[in-house]
Amino acid sequence: MSKIFRLSELKVTKDVNRLAGATVCFGHFNTIHPGHVRHFRTACTHGKPLIVAVEGDAQLLSFRGDNIFQEKERAQALATLDLVDYVVILDTGPLEAFLDQVNIANLVLGREFEDERAKKVVRAVEVIRSKGGTVIYDAGETHYAGAELLYGTPGDLERGRWQAFEQVLQTQNVSLSEVFSVINENKKPHILVVGDTIVDRYVACDPVGMSNEAPVIVVKEIDTRDYVGGAGIVAAHISALGAHSTFLSVIGADSPGEFTKESFKKLGVKAILLEDPSRPTTFKIRYLVENQKLFRVSRLKEHSLSREKEEQLIAEIEKHGQSADGVLVSDFVYGVITPRILEAVRGVAARRDIPLFGDLQCSSQVGNILKFTDFSLICPTEREARIALGNRNDGVEYIANLLINETRSANTVLKLGGEGFIAYLGHEEKGTLLRRQHFPALTANPVDVTGAGDALLATMATALTSGLSVMQASALACLVSAIAVQTVGNQPIGREQVRQFYLQNSESGMIDAV
Repeated sequence: MSKIFRLSELKVTKDVNRLAGATVCFGHFNTIHPGHVRHFRTACTHGKPLIVAVEGDAQLLSFRGDNIFQEKERAQALATLDLVDYVVILDTGPLEAFLDQVNIANLVLGREFEDERAKKVVRAVEVIRSKGGTVIYDAGETHYAGAELLYGTPGDLERGRWQAFEQVLQTQNVSLSEVFSVINENKKPHILVVGDTIVDRYVACDPVGMSNEAPVIVVKEIDTRDYVGGAGIVAAHISALGAHSTFLSVIGADSPGEFTKESFKKLGVKAILLEDPSRPTTFKIRYLVENQKLFRVSRLKEHSLSREKEEQLIAEIEKHGQSADGVLVSDFVYGVITPRILEAVRGVAARRDIPLFGDLQCSSQVGNILKFTDFSLICPTEREARIALGNRNDGVEYIANLLINETRSANTVLKLGGEGFIAYLGHEEKGTLLRRQHFPALTANPVDVTGAGDALLATMATALTSGLSVMQASALACLVSAIAVQTVGNQPIGREQVRQFYLQNSESGMIDAV
C-alpha cells in the first residue's frame, strides 16, 4: 500500500486491517502552513499511524476560483511531511464513508469543527463514537519559538527552507526576475511613514564572571553603537529599496533626537521630527556578549501626545499626504499614534484612494491590532493577533480568519517568528477559499531578530505601491527579512543586496534573477 490512496480504492481487506487503530485528521488542506504541522504533531501524540483525510475535488465544487489545487496535488504535498503516514483522498464520499470502512482509534479535528463547522462532521463524529473511537478537538500547541535546531544543522535546515521557498515561487507563479525588474525600473513611489522614533543602542560586553558581593553577573563594556529603530528604520528600508520616504514623528529635545536627525540625512529619508520637551526620544540599550543579548534597558515616556502636538502632526500628515502614493503606520504604542492621528492617516488614504499599511508592535507594551480597521495591509505577529482576539486555543487558520473579519483588512501577513509568515488575501469573492501562502524563514540561526518585522513591513509597502501583487511582495519580503536577522542592529537593506542574496542562495537564482 502506497502512502497515498483513494477512498474508491480501499477495497482490499489487508489494507483496511493495516489502518486499524490509526489516528485521523481531516480537511481540504489547499495550502499547508505551520498551523497544520502543529495540528498533525499533536494528533500523533494520540496514536500512530497518522492518516490525513483530504476532501476530494467533488466536495469542493461549491468553492470557486483559480486558487484551489487539485486533490492529487494537495495529497502529494501532505505526503512529503514525515509526520504523516498515509493520505486518503475522499474522492467518492465524505469523511464518514471512510470511517465506516476502517476501525479508527482517534479522530483529531481543529476546534472550528466543534463550533462553526460542526455540521460538516456531525455524521463522522457519530460513526467513530459508535465504533468505540475517540473524537478530539485540538488545533495543536501554540508556540512562538521553534525547536528545529535540535534535529539538524543550520545549513541543512536552511537548504530545506530554500527548497520550500522555491516551491512557493513555483506554486504562486512568482518570477523574482520580474519582481527585481519592477522594483528597479518602475517609477519610484512616495510612501508617507508615521510612527514612533526609537534609537537602539547595542553595548558589546566581555563577560567577567559573578560578583563576590552579590549574585550579580559582571560584564565589561567593550564598545557601543547606535542605530535608528522603530518607525524610522521602516522609512530607511523604504528609501534603500528605491522608493521615496517621508517620515513624520515626534522626538525629545535630547542627544538621541539629534542623532536621529543626522542619521536620516545620511539614509536619504526626508524626516519631519517634531520636538516634545515632555518626552525623551525613546532610547533602548541592549547589552550583549557576542550575539547573545543579556538584557535591555529602555528610557521612554508612554503618554499620548498633547493636543498641540497632535494638531501639528496632523497638519504635516495632511500636507505630505497630498503627494503620497501610500501611507504607512508603524505603531510601537509609545503615544505617537493616538486615535486622532490614526483617523487622520485613514482620512488621507481614503480621500486620495491610496493604500494604507499598518503594523503594531506590543512585545512589551499594551496595544491592540484591531484598531487598524479597513487597512490595505496589516502585519501582526501570531501572539499579537491572539491577544487582540482573546483566543489562545484555536488554530492559526481560524485566528487569521477572525482577524481579517474583525479588521476588514484587504490583505494580512501573520508573522510566525522562526516559522516565517503566512500571507492572506482577504475579501475574496464569496464562495471562494481564502487565498493564502506560507513563506518560510530562510535564516535558520538568526543573529538578531529585532528588525525582521520592520523589514517585512517596509518591503511589503514598497512592493505593493510599486505595482507588485501580494504574493510577489511577500516573496521579496521573505528575502529581505532573512537578510535583516543576519546582522546585529537595524540596518537598511538595499535592492542590490537583496538580489545578490537571492543569487547566492537559490538554486534557480542564477537562471531566474537578472
